[in-house]
Amino acid sequence: MSAILRFGTDGWRARLDSDFTNENVIRVADAAGALWAQQATGSLVYVGFDTRPGAKDFARLAAKVLAAHGLVVKVSDRYVPTPALAWTVAQDARAVGGLMVTGSHNPNDYQGIKLRMADGGVGSEEFYEELQRTIDPDPTSDRGPIQETDFLTPYFDHLYTMVDAERINAAHLKLVYDPLYGSASGYFADLLRAMGIDVTEIHGTVDEETDATHPEPIEPWVDDCERAVVECGACAGLVNDGDGDRVGAVDEHGRFVNSQKVIAIILGHLCKNRGWSGRVVLNLSSSILTRRVAKELGCRLSIKPVGFKHIYSEMKKHDVLLGGGEAGGIGIACHMPERDGILTNLLLCEAMAETGKTPGELVEELEDRCGRYHYARRDLRVDPEVIEMFRTILPGLNPPVVAGRVPVAVSHMDGLRLEFADESWLLLRPSGTEPVVRVYAEASTIELRDELLEAGTDLAHGEFS
Repeated sequence: MSAILRFGTDGWRARLDSDFTNENVIRVADAAGALWAQQATGSLVYVGFDTRPGAKDFARLAAKVLAAHGLVVKVSDRYVPTPALAWTVAQDARAVGGLMVTGSHNPNDYQGIKLRMADGGVGSEEFYEELQRTIDPDPTSDRGPIQETDFLTPYFDHLYTMVDAERINAAHLKLVYDPLYGSASGYFADLLRAMGIDVTEIHGTVDEETDATHPEPIEPWVDDCERAVVECGACAGLVNDGDGDRVGAVDEHGRFVNSQKVIAIILGHLCKNRGWSGRVVLNLSSSILTRRVAKELGCRLSIKPVGFKHIYSEMKKHDVLLGGGEAGGIGIACHMPERDGILTNLLLCEAMAETGKTPGELVEELEDRCGRYHYARRDLRVDPEVIEMFRTILPGLNPPVVAGRVPVAVSHMDGLRLEFADESWLLLRPSGTEPVVRVYAEASTIELRDELLEAGTDLAHGEFS
């Protein structure tokens, strides 16, 4: 029996020793090719891949299946970040989409496929629903011709023009860069050096013997970067996830700067230093701090369910300045309606060069204005059938008291979000890409945040049983 392939908030992922097989890659590529081929004869599709074992072979297989639908298919001649694929698609008027083979921020025993639309964006709910209906239970044997191409170089050439390279050069920044063995390895450090930055890259060797580092730019996976910043005497550490669309940062003292604070810093930089304006779109799991900064800057704020596809839908309305998710994905609308962790890190460099301040100083300035909040997420790994049960229960869940506190607002937009009188909040939601239930909490003290996390965990386990 064929595996049921479920597309989550950003594509399909599966374990390499389980459902991520040649047969299932063929089935996904076949369905995507059928949909894209409906748009125009001879349409163009780009295909990329990350650094994980076998990624290039999977990408070439998918490309040949796409080509069997009469599509012109160009495959990257080397591993590339997902933003490079997305930008390339967005810049080419002939392109109808892109397919990226990547495990992204998932553990190293996972692999996945992300699809990108003609504008470089992640696609709508309707597209993925139609895709899932189109997936054939049997893999096709049809194959077509493919071409190899370099779309990495034009992408990085473009990034160089997106920031004030002269100002960055004059700032004499000293940084640590950690690509977490991902698809920005080597490339981004070279770009930073071209801008006059003194860069030490860690976790940049791409081979099959990499350690067990989880390629997600959050603690504890950024611990090595934190230590390296202190040891090197760097002013900051920059981190990207496995395919380069998410970010994390480390300040000059070796302290982690979470993505919510990075979003706030970048938003402030664009509005204050560049004079930009526009609507800000954030996911339901976004921080109080980020929301306050948007309001302080006079930006209209929209809150959407978790997953960048919901932000993408808003970015298509052309009044958006920036879209940001809890997991470190930040999209600048004038660049493309998609996350770009490489560009985000460049903008962070530009913000440091423009202000003469380190990330620690920028965060301190931010919190002095908007308050100090402590944010955390806990992932509860459960069986897939339990996840499905939890999805059915959540819409009716409405606890009157949590951690001794009475909710003043309840939302079932995406899972269950409870807000309290002091603006602290708790969110429970099943992941769309992994067999986990995510529990988020934020409060003005670490103690209260942890009480909410524990209460949320107990609540989730109570519903599992």
